[in-house]
Amino acid sequence: MTERIGYKLNPNKLKGAPQIILPYFVGAFYYTEDYEYFDVIKPYLDIPEKPKTLEEISQEFDEKIDKQIEDVEYKFAQLKYRQEYQFSKKITKIIEDIEYARRNGSFPAKLDYSKLTATGSNITSSFVIKQRNNHEGYYTFGNCRSFRYYMPTKPNAITRWFMKNCLSFIWVSEK
Repeated sequence: MTERIGYKLNPNKLKGAPQIILPYFVGAFYYTEDYEYFDVIKPYLDIPEKPKTLEEISQEFDEKIDKQIEDVEYKFAQLKYRQEYQFSKKITKIIEDIEYARRNGSFPAKLDYSKLTATGSNITSSFVIKQRNNHEGYYTFGNCRSFRYYMPTKPNAITRWFMKNCLSFIWVSEK
């Protein structure tokens, strides 16, 4: 004897059902597949999914592995293209430098940024805070004189010591 499989009615799914479907639910909460209106009420039942077979799982796994292999091959192709482009660019620059040297007798001068020094002028802009034109001096950060906070009166020795040792502000007297 075969056992008939029945499914429970899901009240949460039934909430969104149209009223025209309600007469098909005869008052039972458990329906089998031999019920004559089973196809009509099937969306409102809790029907468990059939377990996947080993072949289906194996096929899904193979598809995922194949997709990952394709992605890796595509990324390697992109990397190869970029590297070939960069190599071509550098070789072209070397050939241009050699041609320049043949025409002019020396290679083009390369600018070495590490040997640049600022002479005669300060590269940084200064930030100055003044209250009025009458001031005794200013506070600044360490050796950096680009930040200046002018004070109308000279602070006492304790304040200057605290500012220097705790906050790294140095007092510079102008008078």
